[in-house]
Amino acid sequence: MFDNKKRVYRFGGKTAEGDGHMRELLGGKGANLAEMSKLGMPVPAGFTITTECCAEYYSLGGGYTEELKRDVAEAMKATETIMGKKFGDPSDPLLVSCRSGARSSMPGMMDTILNIGLCSETIPGMIQKTGNPRFVYDAYRRLIMMYSDVVMEKAEGIEPEDGQGIRQQLDRMMMDLKEAKGYKSDTDITAEELKDLCEKFKAKVKEVLGVEFPDTAQDQLWGSIGGVFKSWNGKRAIAYRRIEKIPDDWGTAVNVQSMVFGNMGNTSATGVAFSRNPANGDNKFYGEWLINAQGEDVVAGIRTPNPLNEATKTEKNKDLESLECAMPEVYKELDGIRLALEKHFQDMQDIEFTIQEGHLWMLQCRIGKRTGLAALQMAMDMVEEKMIDEKTAVMRVSPAQLDEILHPILDPASEKKAKVLAMGLPASPGGAVGQIVFTSEAAMEAAAGNRKAILIREETSPEDIEGMRAAAGILTTRGGMTSHAALVARGWGKCCIVGCESMKINFAQKTVSFGDIVLKEGDWMSLNGTKGLVYGEQIATMDASENPLFVKFMATVDKFRKLGVRTNADTPEDAKKALSFGAEGIGLFRIEHMFYGANSELPLAKLRKMILCDTDEERKSALAELEPFIKAAVKSTMKIMDGKPVVFRLLDPPLHEFVPKSEDKKEELANELGVSVSEIEKRGEALHEVNPMMGHRGVRLHMSYPLIAETQYRAIFTATAELINEGLNPHPEIMIPVTISARELSFQKAICERVKAEVEGTTRQFITYQFGTMIEIPRAALTADRMARAAEFFSFGTNDLTQMTFGFSRDDVGTFMGEYLGNKILDADPFQTIDTKSVGKLVETGIQGGRSKRPDLKCGVCGEHGGDPDSIKFFNQIGVDYVSCSPFRVPIARLAAAQAAIQQSK
Repeated sequence: MFDNKKRVYRFGGKTAEGDGHMRELLGGKGANLAEMSKLGMPVPAGFTITTECCAEYYSLGGGYTEELKRDVAEAMKATETIMGKKFGDPSDPLLVSCRSGARSSMPGMMDTILNIGLCSETIPGMIQKTGNPRFVYDAYRRLIMMYSDVVMEKAEGIEPEDGQGIRQQLDRMMMDLKEAKGYKSDTDITAEELKDLCEKFKAKVKEVLGVEFPDTAQDQLWGSIGGVFKSWNGKRAIAYRRIEKIPDDWGTAVNVQSMVFGNMGNTSATGVAFSRNPANGDNKFYGEWLINAQGEDVVAGIRTPNPLNEATKTEKNKDLESLECAMPEVYKELDGIRLALEKHFQDMQDIEFTIQEGHLWMLQCRIGKRTGLAALQMAMDMVEEKMIDEKTAVMRVSPAQLDEILHPILDPASEKKAKVLAMGLPASPGGAVGQIVFTSEAAMEAAAGNRKAILIREETSPEDIEGMRAAAGILTTRGGMTSHAALVARGWGKCCIVGCESMKINFAQKTVSFGDIVLKEGDWMSLNGTKGLVYGEQIATMDASENPLFVKFMATVDKFRKLGVRTNADTPEDAKKALSFGAEGIGLFRIEHMFYGANSELPLAKLRKMILCDTDEERKSALAELEPFIKAAVKSTMKIMDGKPVVFRLLDPPLHEFVPKSEDKKEELANELGVSVSEIEKRGEALHEVNPMMGHRGVRLHMSYPLIAETQYRAIFTATAELINEGLNPHPEIMIPVTISARELSFQKAICERVKAEVEGTTRQFITYQFGTMIEIPRAALTADRMARAAEFFSFGTNDLTQMTFGFSRDDVGTFMGEYLGNKILDADPFQTIDTKSVGKLVETGIQGGRSKRPDLKCGVCGEHGGDPDSIKFFNQIGVDYVSCSPFRVPIARLAAAQAAIQQSK
């Protein structure tokens, strides 16, 4: 009994059953093929098998329903009618390609098979029809290479040793033939030699994989469809999905499309183009093409391609003929199509095309991957061109792309002094400095050890995906601007140079040479991905955020944002940086941070003296010595943030963290206190705790030692009074950490008010401030209605709230989080993205409870989640007033907040 579900959608002949809005069902590629067909563009006919069939395939254990077989057969007949050929026909065979197509673009992560249908039955007819045996055997050897790799090896889960994959073995056989004959290019190989090579390829496939290469058109077709479905769960696709946060249950569509051939001679070609430059956003038609080639040659980077037109030629390819000059009529038609597509989709398009004997065919269009710089440039240009509105422009730049814009470039002054080793194609801009590695594994190892690495490869393949992600920069010998390395690097904003042909790699010795200069693994290298320049030394880097376009874009962003954005900053330097990035105040100033890092030795010595005092009198004296240092720290930061709120969190860590560990520091402290070193050790041991994270810290410390709280209150209020006296406008907000009870807050507020009154009396300045608490323990969130009686604001410390809710130690979570994510126990690391089902619910409960008693209660978030775009989207929904994050994440938080507001308004 057949069901009525539609599993296959046809396209071609200037009509289609689907359209561009059906991405979820047809995938991005299938939806756009249908849309291009409806726009009347020259699209080879074919059909799309829906993403639902991918799930169906896996539920059947790798099988096909009878309904799908029927629908594919009917769609193939319709395709044959449009193209005037029959699939599997001995005299005039139709050949097809089989391509993946997820709803979100995953360049190079899944698999493609071309020239399906070539077999012993159809090859003679194909030769007879084309009169070009060389073309036919070239197409056949490509089919054998792709099919054996994708369907017979990868899809079967076979994992050969490095360099021993079937594709690599066949590549070496072809390379050996070229070397033996003295050929420079694949196109030099004769028809007879290709015919002989195909037979040797099939023998090698049988020898290595133990299975005969399929020799019927139908076997090849269904094997290819299954291979594409299986590639959805291939290692590299899973790794890419994890990085890009693409859901596993989306599945992939399969696009079966009539073959058109760019390898039929010198009037045929293939290419990849972008309606604007994907590296820098210039509004110029940009791309690459290869004469007498198939699409895989451009993307794989095996041959260095020619530039599309004269306007985008570079120093590297200035002597190569452009398509604009070689085939002017075809180029004019292609240029018209790119303008029509960009106008239709209102976004930059990534286009794949083939020219068969002078006739242009469009194989694909999709929203093009781009660097952060290009995304920014295109968004603002398209607003100026009135192609899109400002809201759309804000949505066009992702937080990750904005982050990339803020990444460093090579410092021009330092770069000027360095010697250029080589030049390649500038595939993805920015600067990268790191130590040379030659494998993905080495790049991942370097990243795990917090070391920057430059990954050097002849060309990258999808198998390198995790190493590419881990590396600071990527450098390849082969490939063009549309090669796999270039596409993936641009999508991630990763500095990348490709096509550096003067570079010679010796993988066995782990060396790379540039003429007479030889560098080994571990040596330093710098890349200028904007210009394609390679240096054999460390070059200083600098901030790239002074771009006036960035400033203009951020002003547009703030028009739509409702959520405030503050920063976590403990020094005037951090405060200045955050202000330059648009921070609206400080949401977390950690008083204890003045005892770490630069210039901390003297105040730390005073703190240690106070900690190891034995009586209140001793402690009072030590705190009097410490107070000026606290006052100086808070005053200098409030001065920078003049007119903006600054939230001061009282001392949070347990005191034992500050006890001296080295013998000389113990002796120094003993002399100052007039006691023995053993007495210092004894007092230090008395502060030791079994579980300090849940021990004597935060408000508990201030309950036990009210003098410590008084000192901090006095320092803050005195600094405030002095600033007012200097004509400034300070806005201090005092936050009590690790609270669990409204009574703790009432106790502390009484001390705070008393000290404030004393300072006002002494300085004769009226001081305004806000008193609040950090909600970081579940009990505080659940009793927020009571907490709000004393607190004028809540700041949710989501780091500790996550620790308390999950029972995970943030410091140790790395030992098991990989397994939890890999086995899908958790969807995301809860310390990076808020867990809305638990921690998020506590935050929401806390806000609702607090505002039930104090409607004007201000609520912020100051954990790491305050800079995470997914978390910000949730905070925007539940009524948080502001988020606070590190200075460099302030622009990202501003953008994420604006995007969240735009999405919520729809």
